[in-house]
Amino acid sequence: MTQAKTLNPTAATFKALKCKECGAEYELAASHVCEACFGPLEVTYDYNTLRRTVTRESIQSGPNSIWRYRSFLPVATENVIDVGTGMTPLVQANRLARRLGLKKLYIKNDAVNMPTLSFKDRVVSVALSRARELGFSTVSCASTGNLANSTAAIAAHAGLDCCVFIPADLEAGKVLGTLIYSPTVMAVQGNYDQVNRLCCEVANTYGWGFVNINLRPYYSEGSKTLGYEVAEQLGWQLPDHIVAPLASGSLFTKIYKGFQEFIQVGLVEDKSVRFSGAQAEGCSPIAQAYKEGRDFVKPVKPNTIAKSIAIGNPADGIYALEIARKTNGNIASVTDPEIIEGIKLLAETEGIFTETAGGTTIAVLKKLVEAGKIDPDETTVAYITGNGLKTQEAVQGYIGEPLTIEAKLDSFERALERSRTLERLDWQQVLV
Repeated sequence: MTQAKTLNPTAATFKALKCKECGAEYELAASHVCEACFGPLEVTYDYNTLRRTVTRESIQSGPNSIWRYRSFLPVATENVIDVGTGMTPLVQANRLARRLGLKKLYIKNDAVNMPTLSFKDRVVSVALSRARELGFSTVSCASTGNLANSTAAIAAHAGLDCCVFIPADLEAGKVLGTLIYSPTVMAVQGNYDQVNRLCCEVANTYGWGFVNINLRPYYSEGSKTLGYEVAEQLGWQLPDHIVAPLASGSLFTKIYKGFQEFIQVGLVEDKSVRFSGAQAEGCSPIAQAYKEGRDFVKPVKPNTIAKSIAIGNPADGIYALEIARKTNGNIASVTDPEIIEGIKLLAETEGIFTETAGGTTIAVLKKLVEAGKIDPDETTVAYITGNGLKTQEAVQGYIGEPLTIEAKLDSFERALERSRTLERLDWQQVLV
């Protein structure tokens, strides 16, 4: 495992790293914090060049992956790591819409994203492509699970050494889904925020490429593709309202940036999109700040089944707050039982099995509709960011059991009648 070489390739469309707080600019290196004010760094682009060179047709003629938007991503060469990530289905969710009382509801389904069934494949594909340009041969991450899966898988594909750090109490499916790629896995006794602090020390000491630390400005840009794809899949139009999960807040802010970039270069018409965020009540620092009218986020200690969004000290929390407020959106939280019901509701209406983050999104969507905070006539998109096969423990004991029968017709018929009786009783309880 070695440190990065001194390389700094440039491209026509991405120009510099810029501090989101003071505006100071830096070269395109492995850096994520402003030396002047300690604010976060973000990639800037030459939008005049993009406006002249990128068209709807040029995008549509590109690969069926996130790399059809390569001009908007911070990778200089054509030699990107393409494992088929992106262009996931935008599902018109008619049955769920009717259940909730909405007219136009879509599910952006990253539960089937490649290669590891979560939106993290987007950000990691970009981060590792950039890491390779910068000369890193060892990559790493601090993860609540999905990021570890994705970093290990895509590093294996790219031939990069990989060491990932996870909380020791992570769901078994996510641990297995990382170990299969043969990285070094460090299970840290502590929560995600403690894992992240350790990783900052390791990054400074060993000079590895940490996708969500020193490579974070490049990594986070991958989430913009969730905005680009929705705009393209809606026929080069923006929705009226989006609902997305909030962990660090990066996903939320980058979908917003993606929409704004498409407006700026003329690919879609200017339109105000309302942004609403979803958190688990057991880890809801951004939702609490929104509810209390604060412009700052107080760290909390996570205690929720939604481990993939259990970040108690969200790096982009204040920016997510700002976006929700200026777009006339909302940020709400739901309990663990509501999250489980959200998982079940999406599965039984649309046939999509989501993990706990998606259950949080659906539960908050339902909550906002019932509170009158989503107009039934709005075109609404709910972002599902991961697959339920990774968090099966969350719904065990809440979804019934198989009916065991003998290999005889009469045994089947008795069981079928019992099943129908139970269904009728369930519906009667719902009606009451």
